[in-house]
Amino acid sequence: MNRYFIKISYKGTNYFGWQRQPKEISVQEVIENILSKMYSLKPITILGCGRTDTGVHAKEYFFHVDLEPLDSIDQFVFKLNRMLPDSIIVHNAALVDDEKHARFDAKRRTYRYFMHQKKDAFITETSWYFPQKMDISKMNEAAQLLLGTKDFTSLSKLHTDVKTNICTIDKALWVVDGNQLYFEISADRFLRNMVRATVGTLIDVGVGKIEPGKINEIIEAKDRQAASISVPARGLFLWEIEY
Repeated sequence: MNRYFIKISYKGTNYFGWQRQPKEISVQEVIENILSKMYSLKPITILGCGRTDTGVHAKEYFFHVDLEPLDSIDQFVFKLNRMLPDSIIVHNAALVDDEKHARFDAKRRTYRYFMHQKKDAFITETSWYFPQKMDISKMNEAAQLLLGTKDFTSLSKLHTDVKTNICTIDKALWVVDGNQLYFEISADRFLRNMVRATVGTLIDVGVGKIEPGKINEIIEAKDRQAASISVPARGLFLWEIEY
């Protein structure tokens, strides 16, 4: 068996996240079912670079899979794309060492959260409409206080099964792009719901509910109740994975 790294994108609107669920459709399940049909084998299992929650999208996502040696990677990609729904796109596949791991070998992850402030019927599934005026400079001032290695319990979903809530963030920035704006954040790892809770908290800075410097107090509290509510999933993209 050979191990292959496969790069994909997906629109998560109609999926209950990446990871296979007992009673709901997931991106992983769709791909595994198609691969099993292609090879008429026992069920094929794939392993992704991380979880995305219900309704979250991925511009860049990697998974690895062990298969019999492929005669043509190009034909494999073509056939897989033809069989997958339009919401999942395969960009390429590459033969890698047997020890290469899509999740554990990822060194840096980047997310973007997209918003728009004027109604736009064509981006409603991939961007959150928020018409209230915001002070972007204050939001960026607050975002800089996220940088570094810290315990982000206050920005994590409660009762998760991770061993530590410590992450190292090296980029956090708001960018205005016409009618849209997005928040970009990069770290070595992310906690469940962390980006959406962070965006919700920074929006409260932008609309004047909290001062930028309070971000430090929120983080130090290590209490989810200290931060703001999470924003909707529709605007969130897993944007880039670095190995």
